[in-house]
Parts: sequence; C-alpha cells; structure tokens
Amino acid sequence: MEEFKSYKTIPKKRYAHTVAFLQSVLPAPATLLDLGVRNELSEILESYGYTVHNTHGEDLDLDFEHVNKHEVDAVTAFEIFEHLIAPFNVLKTIKASKLITTVPLNLWFASAYKSKTDQWDRHYHEFEDWQFDWLLEKSGWEIKKFEKWSSPVNKIGFRPFLRKFTPRYYAVYAER
Repeated sequence: MEEFKSYKTIPKKRYAHTVAFLQSVLPAPATLLDLGVRNELSEILESYGYTVHNTHGEDLDLDFEHVNKHEVDAVTAFEIFEHLIAPFNVLKTIKASKLITTVPLNLWFASAYKSKTDQWDRHYHEFEDWQFDWLLEKSGWEIKKFEKWSSPVNKIGFRPFLRKFTPRYYAVYAER
C-alpha cells in the first residue's frame, strides 16, 4: 500500500487524513463513487490508484439517479451529508456494500458554517458523532471503523486554541 510521505505532499491536512483513513479500510486499486462534483480530492485519490466516479452536482436530497449508476467497490462522501436536509434518503438508496464518509462535527463554540457568497455551501447539519452513527444505523449501515481529528487554525484567540484540541472531522467506514 502506497503511503503519503508527509502532509506537504497533499494540499490540505484534512485531505491527508481522509486519504490515510480510506487506505486503511479500502486499499487501492478500488473503484469509488464519490458523492459530489469532481474536485481536488478526486484527483488526489486517483493519484493513489483509485478509480473515481463523481455525481454531477444534482440535489442529492431529491435526485438519486447517479447514486447507483456505476458498479463500484464503495461509495464515498467526503463533506457531503452536512449539506443535505435529509441525508437518510440517499444513504438508504445506496446499493454498494461499503461506505466511507467524513462529516464535520458540531463545535459547541462555533456556529454552523454558512457561506456568505454561495447559497449551496451551507451546513444544514453539523453532527455529534452519536447522531451520525444513529443516522447510518437507521439507514441500514453497520459501522466498522471510525476516526476523529481536529482542525487547528493559525490564529490567536480562544476559539482557535479550542480548535487545536477539539475534534472537527469524523470519518466512518460502514458496511451493509
């Protein structure tokens, strides 16, 4: 299994954590359907030997057409479910037997994210880990592995200090 040498080889720390988590539960080569439009992380995953298909920006609260279009080893959803009003519906619809996903955790000291310029870049949900676990279990998934990590920022203040120690991201590997 190819490992990345340092965080310097991947542009964002959360991408490095995401790749490491994915490699630990589903080593390449593997074919993935990544919920969400093609992005920088899609290209990074391909550079590690994964074949990545993406959805096309459709509203996954309403349109599930592309969710089962490809024969894949797993469905991935990295920072997607927090944008959906009803993630249960798409989770229930997935036919693949493996799911690897990350979501932002609710931070008691910060409001949910809402872009000031992009009407779609908003978090309807920022989960507590038990809430996301329950959502997965209710939609038919069994959690096999999980991991949390923090997201420190290079600023001075009480909230930036808390971000160094408080987990912000939650990664889950689940199977049907």
